[in-house]
Amino acid sequence: IEGLEDFTDIECHGIVDIAGDDAYGRNVIVISACRLPPHKELNHPKFLRYLMHTLDQFVESDYTLVYFHHGLNSKNKPSLGWLWTAFRAFDRKYKKNLKALYLVHPTGFVKILYQLFRPYISAKFGRKISYMNHLHELKQHVHYDQLRIPEQVLEHDRTLLSKGARLPHSQSSGFFAAAGAPTYQPTQQFRASLEHIKKHNNGDPIPNVVRDCVTYLDNDIALETEGIFRRSANTQVVKAVQALFDQGKYVNFDAYKNVHVAAVILKTFLRELEEPLLTFDLYDDVMSFQELDQSEKLVQARTLLLERLPEDNYELLKYIVEFLAKVIDRSDLNKMTASNLAIVFGPNLLWSRQEQASLISITHINQFTEYVLRKQHLLFSK
Repeated sequence: IEGLEDFTDIECHGIVDIAGDDAYGRNVIVISACRLPPHKELNHPKFLRYLMHTLDQFVESDYTLVYFHHGLNSKNKPSLGWLWTAFRAFDRKYKKNLKALYLVHPTGFVKILYQLFRPYISAKFGRKISYMNHLHELKQHVHYDQLRIPEQVLEHDRTLLSKGARLPHSQSSGFFAAAGAPTYQPTQQFRASLEHIKKHNNGDPIPNVVRDCVTYLDNDIALETEGIFRRSANTQVVKAVQALFDQGKYVNFDAYKNVHVAAVILKTFLRELEEPLLTFDLYDDVMSFQELDQSEKLVQARTLLLERLPEDNYELLKYIVEFLAKVIDRSDLNKMTASNLAIVFGPNLLWSRQEQASLISITHINQFTEYVLRKQHLLFSK
């Protein structure tokens, strides 16, 4: 059966990876050319099927593609014929929700290829493409620390920088993390700890930003909006709303006339927590959750959430999941099933302290998230 094709022989190369969400609430898919094996070791028609199979899991949501070009050479470079076949295979379904394509370390080959395909590329799609000559240019768009950048690419970038192109001081420390111990403003919501937020929220474990987003979205219009939590929002609007919340100011979501703003803000809050809501301590258990027998899963999930998860984390997770249950109840209209919500929320609920995100780890996290969403009535009753 085509849907059950075994891609283990291709997955093992790590050519394609998933790196959580970007700064705008979109899934990030990473392709590394240096991980392409020589022609004789790769079945190219099967590789195309693998690419489509992988993208199929994410293209119904807005997504970002990062392509590391360094490492493509005469031994592993796909033929023009294959590239043309791939270009035609990725039809409107794949292009419509692709919001940004970052081509990192482009060479003359990439630019020539673009000129060859240009007659077949719409102006709208062309505007989604950005050339990035250095890795630091990615930092303002994606969670850089979550990218699994091949050492070969890192070394190439260091070589380029050593030849004269210095890293701007303003970007050298990264976009999402500051050096040293974190300091928070009393009203800060984003990039803070739940402990800090609760301390300045009259002991309430539900942050203002979460309560405001859920309250705004808990109505028929929002709940029945197709693709709620799948769509991204205007970058400047998201940053402006974040700033208002961090300053402790009132946010009138009605003024933006777009339910997706509140949806993105909720996901972004979770993704930018100092520690993931499901905590670093639960990471290994979530990675092995799918290995359990069906009869063991409920006991383990209850142990993780009711006993291992800190009380405040539990209360916040319960609050969010109970709201998402309402979203699932309207999935006939909004198309957001438990599986689809797990894909967009999973990477924002858990990530590793040590490891960078990978397709395999994201899959495990999403599967656990889907289980929690489906069994929420059994998991959040003490």
